[in-house]
Amino acid sequence: MSDVTLDWPQEYNKVPKEAFTRHDIYKAELERIFYGPEWHPIAHAAEVPNKGDFKTTRLAEVPLIVTHSQDGDIRVFFNSCSHRGNQVETALRGNKTEFECPYHRWLFNTEGDLIGCPNAKEFSPGFEKKDYPLEQPRTELFMGVVFVTFSDKTCSLTEFLGELTSTFKDLLLGDGQLKLLGYQKVRYKSNWKSYNDNDGYHAPLLHKAFRMLNWQGGKGRQYNATIRGHLGFESALTVASGTKTLKDNSILEFKGSDPSKGSCIVGLFPTFVATKHLDVCNLRFANPDGPDHIEVHYAYFAHVDDDDEMVQHRVRQSSNLLGPSGLVSMEDASVFHRIHIGNHTPGNAVFQKGVHDTKSIPETMMQNDETGQLKRWEYYREVMGFQRKGA
Repeated sequence: MSDVTLDWPQEYNKVPKEAFTRHDIYKAELERIFYGPEWHPIAHAAEVPNKGDFKTTRLAEVPLIVTHSQDGDIRVFFNSCSHRGNQVETALRGNKTEFECPYHRWLFNTEGDLIGCPNAKEFSPGFEKKDYPLEQPRTELFMGVVFVTFSDKTCSLTEFLGELTSTFKDLLLGDGQLKLLGYQKVRYKSNWKSYNDNDGYHAPLLHKAFRMLNWQGGKGRQYNATIRGHLGFESALTVASGTKTLKDNSILEFKGSDPSKGSCIVGLFPTFVATKHLDVCNLRFANPDGPDHIEVHYAYFAHVDDDDEMVQHRVRQSSNLLGPSGLVSMEDASVFHRIHIGNHTPGNAVFQKGVHDTKSIPETMMQNDETGQLKRWEYYREVMGFQRKGA
């Protein structure tokens, strides 16, 4: 592994700002986190519902193809020809029975097998097509969510998710049987850790819609899952009393059946966030693009059994409520950028809300504490090999 060092404060509620900005640290993060022993959600099966459907994406800087193979399985391939490494597919989405590399016309089926290559009689001795399939990273599914890892040392997906599986199941509308509604894709001028350091403290303070609508938080909990500090939020829905602010209040209607878990958030280390609020089901697939940018694909879903009225309700509520320019979330983009600007100054980012002891990480927290991030930061520090001052 690359040798990169950073002095870390002794206090558990302090994070050095250098961690957000240094290019050498970003390169080490790719090696140790994004290509290391972690699971990364990259798609949901509902994005490729039919045989032959595919979408292209990437994990950090590695291009991938997610496909619904003709044999019915969901597969993930490296988007790189097994011949000379050329990018095989450039379309964002589509349906194909075969993938052809344009460089030398090598042809692959949806199971990744090499089924055709011109002039094979003139190839090197012992060449056989069966030895040159599209390579596949290790892949597992949880309720339709497609996870990949590039390491054979990664724990099982069950262990990776831990107790978060219950909240994740509720968020995925109970059974993960989803139907894609559409996407919004945005590129933030921010380090990936600034984007994913979003806490429960800021929401009613930053987001103006909460104040305009007099929308108070309902009873709920925030908790960490596994040593990685995955975050789970479960909240009861409350009714916004300032609805005269809106010309059409239907965007705030809740048609679900269980208001006690009407709002759920799942945040997985390192970059994945999923939200369900009211009737919105939103999975956010995020990828760093260097130390200064992150690209986030907001994917919105309905349940496969929804009638037309419910589908239209979810469409209207989705991006209008929780999208990158949504009613209650539009300020985030500006804050991500301003955090990144501010982190180019000396010193530390200091967590306060919910901190009772600077020499330990709290095991419990209130719904609107910012301390839910601390366990994740401690895991990050250990994975990166950064030593505390005086250790």
